[in-house]
Formats: sequence, C-alpha cells, structure tokens
Amino acid sequence: MPGGIPEPLLIALFGFGGGLILGLAARLGRFCTLGAIEDLLYQNSDTRLRMWGLAIGVAGLSAFALAGMGLFEIERNAYWITPWSPLASVIGGLLFGYGMSLAGNCGYGALARFGGGDLRAFVIVLVMGISAYIMMSGPFARLRIMATEATSPILESQSYAQVLGALTGLPMIYVGLAVSALIALSALASRAFLADRRSLFWGAMVGIAVTTGWAGTSWVATHGFLPQPVQTHTFSAPLGESILFLMTASGGGLSFGVASVFGVLAGAFCGSLIKGHFRWEACEDPRELRRQILGAVCMGFGAVLAFGCTVGQGISAFSVLSFSAPITFAAIFIGASIGLRQLITGFA
Repeated sequence: MPGGIPEPLLIALFGFGGGLILGLAARLGRFCTLGAIEDLLYQNSDTRLRMWGLAIGVAGLSAFALAGMGLFEIERNAYWITPWSPLASVIGGLLFGYGMSLAGNCGYGALARFGGGDLRAFVIVLVMGISAYIMMSGPFARLRIMATEATSPILESQSYAQVLGALTGLPMIYVGLAVSALIALSALASRAFLADRRSLFWGAMVGIAVTTGWAGTSWVATHGFLPQPVQTHTFSAPLGESILFLMTASGGGLSFGVASVFGVLAGAFCGSLIKGHFRWEACEDPRELRRQILGAVCMGFGAVLAFGCTVGQGISAFSVLSFSAPITFAAIFIGASIGLRQLITGFA
C-alpha cells in the first residue's frame, strides 16, 4: 500500500473522503431525494431531481470509463454479485419511500441534518441503524433470506449494460457509457437547470464521490492482501455498523461504510458552518417524534430488503446499471409520494 498505509485505514480514507463530499453537497447544494420529490410534486420544480439524474450520469460515465481503463473491476461490484429479488426491490422500495416521507429525510439526509445540529435527525439515524440490523442479521434475518431466495430468479447477468451489450454485439463498457451519457444529457435538457451553476456543480460532485468509492475499494481489492468487497456509498446498514463501531471499536476497525457515515457528518457540519445554518434543534411535539421513529423503522427494514437506500440504489447501483436500481428507485418515489400526500393533503 502507498506510504505504508494499512489497507483498512486506506479503505476508511476513501469512504471518509467521499462521505465528506456528500455531506457538503447536502448542506451547500441542497442535494436531497425527498426534497427533490416534494419539489416536483408540490412546487413544480424539477431542479433537484435533475441534480439526481446528473449525479447518476456522472457516476455511470466515470465508473464505466474506469472499468474500460482497468481501474475498476466492475464485475466484482456488490450489486452484480448479490442475488436480486424483484419483489424485495418493490416492497423494500415502497416501504423505504413511505418511511422517508414520514421521517422527513432518508438516512443520508438525516446524517446531513444531524451534522447541522438537528437532534431529531440523530434519533432517525439511531432508529434506522438499529432497524436495519434487525432485518439484516437480527430476528427478521432468516425470514428475509428465505423470502429473497424464494423470489430471486436465476439470471446470467444483473446489469442492463451486459444485456444490451449481448443484444447489440457491442462491448459492455461502450453500452454502459452510452446509457450513462443519455441519463446525464436528459438531466441537462433544461435551460433553467443549466443556468443553476450551484446545482450543476454539486450534482456532478455527488457522482464523483460515488465513483471514488468504486475506484478506491477496487484498487485495494486488486493490489492488497486482505479480502475487500468492491463497494461504494450507501446509508442503510452502515448506520448500524457505525453504532456497533462506536460501542465495540476494539473488536474491529473502521470499514468503508462507517468512515462514509463519519465523512457525511463532517461534511454536513462544515457546510452548515459555512452557510451559518448550524443550530441545535429538538423535537417538541410527541406526535412528530412518533411519526419520525415509525418512518425510521420503515426505512431500516425497507433499505435492507431492497439492498440499498436512495444513495445505495438510487445512485450507486444506478452507476453500474444494475437491474435493481430503476425498479427500486421507482418504488421509493411511489412510496414517498403516498407518504407526502398523506401528510400534506390527506387522502380525503
């Protein structure tokens, strides 16, 4: 490893650096999934949703370009080697999206708000992290595994790039680059968005942050001696991992996910100071707190079922054109829309 840096520490540095960018993007660029959905449905503004599309396009272009140069072992990424259940993606996405609207933030958004002094978001982070572990390796783990295995089709590939490459006869890398470019161009097809330089910059930076995770973990997995999964940013299970790390750090070192969580907190803290927005906030309404806790539980369960959150599936999995990404993201959008309507206008 360069400079004699231990492999676990190097992995943690990659996670922290990308997380730092994501935290700054949330506070300085107002990068937020729930905010993007709410803006589109109730404010007639698609700027933040276009930021999301740009982040996906930039992350995809960077990931497939690095793979083409041999700097990213794309076949080893977590989303291609994990069995995929379409039913779990839909149910998990709906549950996560509905919970996100109840809580007022996703896991990533809650970290960003907590970094700005919001103690309500701290409760969401704790509850979501614990709920994710209950579903991942706790009392509901066996049921989740059985249901996922029973509904996972046998697939020769798990990426649209691989399928389209086989159908057209083109190299998978070229197909991935073309599809990612199309996503980025679609996001940029708005004069208002093109004129918003802050949104353009932070949307692109989020995509770059995701790519650094892919490139960093792939490089260590290829050149290091310890087994290392090829992964990038997601904020579901890493919340639970961070809680365990803080309680039992002597039993294990920093992981990519834990360092990513700390990076978002640090970036959000710095961003809130730059904007002058840092202030301590707490929940004064028991009904609001109850709603946020219920939303955090739904997000923890849903994210593990869907194998990712708004960042994990909505950007990271999308960047490698995983089958699960658009289906999960659509389910999250629908779930959030239902929750927002319940809160804002009611169903009557």
